[in-house]
Amino acid sequence: MRKFKTESKKLLDLMINSIYTNREIFLRELISNASDAIDKLYLKSLTDASAQIDQANLAITVTPNKDARTLTISDNGIGMTAEELEKNLGTIAHSGSEEFKAANADKQGDAVDIIGRFGVGFYSAFMVAKEVGVVTRAFGSEECNRWTSDGVEGYTIEAVPVDDPAFRQTAGSDVILTLKDNADEASYDEYLEEYTLKDLIRRYSNYVRYPVQMMVTKSRQKEKPEDAGDDYKPEWEDYQELETINSMTPIWKKRGSDVTPEEYNEFYKSTFHDWEDPARTFSLHAEGTLEYDALLFIPGKAPFDLYSRDYEKGLELYSSNVLIMEKCADLLPDYYNFVRGVVDSADVTLNISRETLQQTRQLQAMERRIEKKVTSELESMRDNDRDDYVKFFENFGRGLKYGIYQSYGMKKDELGGLLLFWSAREQKYVTLQEYAEAMPEGQKAVYYAAGDDRDRLAKMPVVKAVLAKGYDVLLCTEDVDEFCFQAMRDFEAKGLPKTYEDDAAREAAQKAQADGAEPETEDRTLELKNVSSGDLDLATEEEKKSAEETAKANEDLFSAMKEALGEDVVTKVTVSARLTAADDAPSCVSAEGPVSLEMEKVLSAGPAPEDIKSQRVLEVNAAHPVFAKLQAAQQAGDKDKLALYTSLLYDQALLTEGLPVADPVTFAQNVCKLMA
Repeated sequence: MRKFKTESKKLLDLMINSIYTNREIFLRELISNASDAIDKLYLKSLTDASAQIDQANLAITVTPNKDARTLTISDNGIGMTAEELEKNLGTIAHSGSEEFKAANADKQGDAVDIIGRFGVGFYSAFMVAKEVGVVTRAFGSEECNRWTSDGVEGYTIEAVPVDDPAFRQTAGSDVILTLKDNADEASYDEYLEEYTLKDLIRRYSNYVRYPVQMMVTKSRQKEKPEDAGDDYKPEWEDYQELETINSMTPIWKKRGSDVTPEEYNEFYKSTFHDWEDPARTFSLHAEGTLEYDALLFIPGKAPFDLYSRDYEKGLELYSSNVLIMEKCADLLPDYYNFVRGVVDSADVTLNISRETLQQTRQLQAMERRIEKKVTSELESMRDNDRDDYVKFFENFGRGLKYGIYQSYGMKKDELGGLLLFWSAREQKYVTLQEYAEAMPEGQKAVYYAAGDDRDRLAKMPVVKAVLAKGYDVLLCTEDVDEFCFQAMRDFEAKGLPKTYEDDAAREAAQKAQADGAEPETEDRTLELKNVSSGDLDLATEEEKKSAEETAKANEDLFSAMKEALGEDVVTKVTVSARLTAADDAPSCVSAEGPVSLEMEKVLSAGPAPEDIKSQRVLEVNAAHPVFAKLQAAQQAGDKDKLALYTSLLYDQALLTEGLPVADPVTFAQNVCKLMA
């Protein structure tokens, strides 16, 4: 027995037990090696007139033998001599394919795609085999040799006699794996099962450029005997047929004009196990220092676990048509986690196991390009197919909003334009840009209301008050909306009609337009304001002055009301500058500071500390008849009645905001007291 070169026992043990994390990839590695062997022969036929081959017969064959417990992977490639066996398999981590690739770099072109790189893939066979044999015959040689090893100490190389059944009549190699005995932790018999082998071939080697064939069992109906009577029942029989398991040509490398939408849809559904057609299909091809092809899909519907902790994002990553990772998470940002697809590149730097990548800068470059492509497709859908985009946004919009919040607003420029919100005035979904373009002159902010129900939000007094001013309100019903807007702080609207500081400048611009000049436009930064915030600042100077005078004249009343509610309930009771008509609501609750009412509600429903509360302000409508009742109770010195009225007003305002009252029993009792 010949010893392996290098520190064989330690290194071979490393190959078998440490490099690979998934034992089933052994078949991927052996099929890739077989593909390289055929590629080498094919390239030789292109450069050597004496090496003529029938390209149609080039194939890889997988043959399981349950009785002998062997699995054989055969190819009709270039084969190896005894010296090449010694060099390639006797020296661990020597890559004949990598050496061949370097020597023929100027000859390969697109017709040859050598996969092997590290010289260790072959040894993955020992993860499932207790003995591996390689019977090979080099192209143009009359000799056939056998390499055998148990993967422990060393190997043997011997000539195969011509009368030996194992002797190959043509060039190529047979890799024969004698599988390990079954154990409690692993059943190796599964690698002899037809279903398992077909699954592994299609999963990892479906796009190897040569046919991967296997004898499969099929069933057919027997011919009806001529003398069969009327009561004859059809009989069935099993038979064996050589079948090509892989599809060979990747759909993402075909020209778009050669693939129908139906074929793309079928590929998407079968590959990603979805029963709906994708909402969008698009591809990109990158050239330069890093070349790759990508075929991407936006699903038609969100998977049930998209927003769960167990959901895994990622694109399928191929290298030279061989699957490397089923979900490469580094190719997508989190907010585009819904995108599915494949990326194929021969240039990515793989680790020795070819299961993970080494250079993150390559991934970063690919991710940036893919992100831009996805953004571009979404913008196109938004602008040209709004109905489809609305459906998309209802499925995946939450993730875009969370992307802005998670990045602390740094992604607002990239994602802000993709967001949709329901317009209370337009009664449809609009973008922030469309909201800005429809604003009346003088509006300086984007107004929104956050809650859990669109109809209830539309009925809120503060929303009605803003609408009455002529300003639209965005009705936001997802729990992430408030956090998204807080992270954004503002939105830069593009190309809005220019605002003028004085009438003279406005008149001059109007005259210029009348003479044929284009209307002047400007980009404007708009603050995002919750209509329930304390600093809304929509009142006119007259309304502000009236509210200040009323508040000053009723300081004692408001102090008594605040005392009745308690210091820990509200920070202030004051006259409302937003509720100014007798038919408006009698009161409302607003919030001062960074924590809004909606944020408090969302946080209180989660695991956040209980002390995260908004600074609540009770605003009273001085024009409402109820205010006169409050004044009368204060003037009469009836503290109990004032406390009752105050408590009811506050609880009523909370319910209007969609917030729970602190004590439902007390609220019910107060209603009964009022009725009595």
